[in-house]
Amino acid sequence: MMRIKFLLAVFFISVIGFAQSVNDYKAVIVPLKYDFLKSENQYRLATISKGNLTKAGFQAFYANEELPAELNDRCQLLYIDVKKDNGFLVTKLFVELKDCYGTVVYTSEIGKSKEKDYEVAYRESLNMAFISINGLHYKYSGKTATPSGKAGMITAAPVAVAATARPSQPVATPVSTPVADVTDPNLLYAQPTENGFQLIDKTPKVVMKLLKTSRPDSFIAIKDGVQGTLNAKDNQWFFEYYQNDKLVSEKVSVKF
Repeated sequence: MMRIKFLLAVFFISVIGFAQSVNDYKAVIVPLKYDFLKSENQYRLATISKGNLTKAGFQAFYANEELPAELNDRCQLLYIDVKKDNGFLVTKLFVELKDCYGTVVYTSEIGKSKEKDYEVAYRESLNMAFISINGLHYKYSGKTATPSGKAGMITAAPVAVAATARPSQPVATPVSTPVADVTDPNLLYAQPTENGFQLIDKTPKVVMKLLKTSRPDSFIAIKDGVQGTLNAKDNQWFFEYYQNDKLVSEKVSVKF
């Protein structure tokens, strides 16, 4: 009996931890297409996602929408992804909310439907998955989110130690994310993936894949089979790679 009470207490505290971490983000970005779908907003799942997020208290924007100036910091935003779970004669969907590095901050309960019609089944499953998100009672805390891949985890209180003299170390210079020019016809939109981002155009077509590194201003980049890096310089992004032993640098307009 004591063990059951203990497990319930841990579960309850974990839920609170998740809610608190979600509350530290200002808004949620909704992609136009999920991986298991064939076309943009198929079965209106993007529309349903945005509607449910708004109902749950979040600010929600499509990936191709222009964001307010106060939301230019991509690491103050969450990115929604809907996953399909395998099920025999049952459609199962669940929602993941990720930070700017693709780390999962919150995973919803699985929504299920036995409907045979795909459109009805997907809508019903997604709406059911959002029930647990509504239960978070989201309200922005005003805190600054610090994505680290450990959001929602319970950590021990820090132990006080005596101060000791340490050699001075250089202070890291904060990195500012280049501001996207939304009027650029070649503007690419970043969608979070498990290991980074994929950049899509307005078609939408995947133009470039990005893999995160230890630096928020530099990514391993792959475009048309060519591997290089995407780096932030002078308030702009540049895709850099070697061609015939010469370094090529191409300006890329990206909205994260």
